[in-house]
Amino acid sequence: MAAVVNPGLDRSVECIPKLEPFSEVQHGKTIKKDTRVDLHTLRIITKGGSMVGPLVPGIVLEGTEKKKSKVKLMGQDNVMKITDESEQRQKTTDKVAETPEPPTQPEEDHLGSCDLDITPPSLDHNEEVQKVEPSRLLSEDDLKENSVELQLKKKSLEDFELLKVLGRGGFGEVFLAELRGTDEVFAVKMLKKYKLQSFKGVLNTLIERHVLVLATEHPYLTQLCCSFQTNDRLCFAMEYVNGGDLAYHIARSGRFNESRARFYAAEIVSALMFLHCNGIIHRDLKPSNILLDADGHCKVADFGLCKEGILDGKTTNTFCGTPLYFAPEILLGNEYGASVDWWCLGVIMYEMMVGYTPFVANNDRMLFESILQDAPGFPCSLSSEAVRILKAFLVKCPAARLGCVASQGQEEAIKVHPFFNEIDWVLLEQRKIMPPFKPQVTSKRDDNNFKERFTHQDLRITPTDDSTIDPFWQEVFNDFSYCNSKC
Repeated sequence: MAAVVNPGLDRSVECIPKLEPFSEVQHGKTIKKDTRVDLHTLRIITKGGSMVGPLVPGIVLEGTEKKKSKVKLMGQDNVMKITDESEQRQKTTDKVAETPEPPTQPEEDHLGSCDLDITPPSLDHNEEVQKVEPSRLLSEDDLKENSVELQLKKKSLEDFELLKVLGRGGFGEVFLAELRGTDEVFAVKMLKKYKLQSFKGVLNTLIERHVLVLATEHPYLTQLCCSFQTNDRLCFAMEYVNGGDLAYHIARSGRFNESRARFYAAEIVSALMFLHCNGIIHRDLKPSNILLDADGHCKVADFGLCKEGILDGKTTNTFCGTPLYFAPEILLGNEYGASVDWWCLGVIMYEMMVGYTPFVANNDRMLFESILQDAPGFPCSLSSEAVRILKAFLVKCPAARLGCVASQGQEEAIKVHPFFNEIDWVLLEQRKIMPPFKPQVTSKRDDNNFKERFTHQDLRITPTDDSTIDPFWQEVFNDFSYCNSKC
C-alpha cells in the first residue's frame, strides 16, 4: 500500500547464482524473493522458439572469478540492481545484469543500487529561490507561499521534525517529516552512505536525481524538493504523495472500469512521452510505481532504473525490470529503447481492466516462456477498442508495437488511438480533467495508505558506523545538497 515514492530500500548486492525455487505467482502477484536467473535458465527459455535471440549476457554464474576493472563514472549503463518489495500483492524483484564489452566476458563487479537521487554536475546545485523585489509589497498569502521556498534552501536534518516511519530496509529509512516553522510535510528518505561506495552506485544515483529534478516540469511525475546529508547518510525531502499506489487500488477494487483505466493510462502516457522526449526511458513501470495524489491524479515514481541518452535511435541492452512486466526484447538480451515502457503500459492497462496480468506462471522460467511465446486472452467484457489497444501494446516485436512505428507517427499514434477518443490531451496535460476516483485522504499528513507494520514502529534512525565510509566517497558527496525552488 505504498503511497509515496517507492523507498526501494531492500537491495541485493550478490552476483546472480543458480535458479532457486519460487512461490506460486497468481493474479499479478510476483515472486516473493529475489529472482535468481542464470544462463542455463535463459537457454531453456529461448531454445527452439521463434523468438530465439542472443542470450542475456553479463550474468555471473556461481564460481565465476571476479576481476577488477575500470568503470566510467558517466555514460555507461553498467549497474546491477535487484529490488525486493516485501508486501503481499506486489512483491517484486528488480534485476539488472549488465552487458560488458566484449559480450563474451561476464560482468564482474555487480552492485545493488537504491532509490538515491544525486544531481549530476551539469545541474546547478546552488539554484536560488525566486527573489522578490524590495519595492513590492507582500501580502500575507505571498509570505506564506514563499516561506517554504525560502526555508528549503540549504537544509539539514535539523530543519525537519520526523513524525512517522513510512518504510525501512537494508539501505535506509523513509520518514514522514515536517519542515520546522511551516505546516508542510515531506517524505524524507535517508540512505546509508556506506552502502553506496561504488562508482556504479554513484552513476545510478546521478541518473535518478537528474530525472527527479527534471520531473518538476511535469505534473504526473514525482518530484524531489531538496537533498542534504549527514556524516553517514544522504537525505532526500520528496513530495509526500499519500493516495495509495495503483497496485493497492487494483487489489481493493478487483479491476477498474474502462473509463477509470483510460484516465490513468492517459496520464501515464503523458508522463512517459515527456521522459522519452528528454531521452529517458523508465524501464520499471508497474502499478506499485504509479501513485495517486489526494485528488486522484497519477504520479509516476521510482526512477532508479531509468536510462538517459535514449534519443535519435540510440538503444541499450541492460537486463532489468520486474518479471511480470519484462518486455520480450529484455528477456532476449536484444537492444531496446522506449519500446519497453510501452510494453509495460500494455501490461498495466490489462491488469487494470482485467484484474490480473496477461502473463502468469508458477515460477520465473514458465513466466518468461509465457511472455515470449503466449498470446494473452481477452475477456468478453472488454470493449473492442480496449482489446485493440492492448493487442497493439503487447506486440512481441518492438518495431511493430504501438508507439514505436515510424509510419504511424510513433508515440503520437497512441494519442489518436480510438481507445483514447474521449481524452482531451490539452486539458489532461493541464490537470484540468477531473479524476474518476478520489482516494480516501483525510489530510496531507494522512498515512492510512501506508503499511501499518512501518507506521506503528518506534520513531528512530537505525544507527550506522560512519568510520566505515571511505574519505574518497565523502568527498564525492560534497556537492550533494540541492534545493528545488518550485516545491
